[in-house]
Amino acid sequence: MIIGVGIDVAEIERFRLSMERTPHLADRLFLKSELNLPSGERRGIASLAARFAAKEALAKALGAPAGLHWTDAEVYVEDSGQPRLRVSGTVLARAETLGVRSWHVSLSHDAGIASAVVIAEG
Repeated sequence: MIIGVGIDVAEIERFRLSMERTPHLADRLFLKSELNLPSGERRGIASLAARFAAKEALAKALGAPAGLHWTDAEVYVEDSGQPRLRVSGTVLARAETLGVRSWHVSLSHDAGIASAVVIAEG
């Protein structure tokens, strides 16, 4: 049963400028594991923008409640190349309240836009 669906897009250049303007923004949005991408994975601002879009989409799939912490959601990619979500803390608490048992996530970036779709399934 689908509990929630979220979608988000991020303009890559705008995201890059925000990251440059606010030096500690990366630490507020991402875990170290997200900032240090594995060598086989595309690096760069486009990948981070897609991960940010996934976190926004995740919040929307959960009903966008106040109090979620960005670093309580980790976007990672399996060896197969499939993106995944790992949740903890505030995000896990909200997911458990709603009965979420699994996540589906899709990331993309092209033509200056990063996008993500997240489906919360019970």
